[in-house]
Amino acid sequence: MKFFRKTDIIIIAIILIVSLVFYVVYSRAVADRPTRAEIYYYSELVETIELDKGIDKTFFIPQNPNVIFHLYADGSICFERSDCPDQVCVHTGRLEMIGEYAACLPNGIILKIVPAGERQDDDIDLVVGK
Repeated sequence: MKFFRKTDIIIIAIILIVSLVFYVVYSRAVADRPTRAEIYYYSELVETIELDKGIDKTFFIPQNPNVIFHLYADGSICFERSDCPDQVCVHTGRLEMIGEYAACLPNGIILKIVPAGERQDDDIDLVVGK
C-alpha cells in the first residue's frame, strides 16, 4: 500500500518551494525597516518599546509584574517568565520581525512587533477583544 503517489510528492514540493519564496521575499522586504514592540494589557496599549540594537534589559509592565519581558541587544524581545500555567508565551521565543506576536492569554497580555514610525494602511494589524 502506497501512502504517496508521485504527483502528491510533486504538489507538496511545489507548495514548499512557493512558501519558501514568499518567506524570503517578505523577510527581505521588512528586514531593514525599524521596528518597535507594543505590549497590550486586555486590549489597552500600555507600553511601546523601540527595538534598538545594543540595548539589553529585563522589564515588566506595572499592570502585571509577574510577567517578565527580555529585550535583547540584537533587537529582539521575548516573554522571559510568566506565572501562567501553560507557559506557551515563554516557549514562543524571540520576536524580531514585523507581524510577529506572542500572547499570554491567562494574564491578558499581547506582545506584537510593528513598524516604527507612522502606521500605513498596508501594515499588519492585530485586533484583540476582551
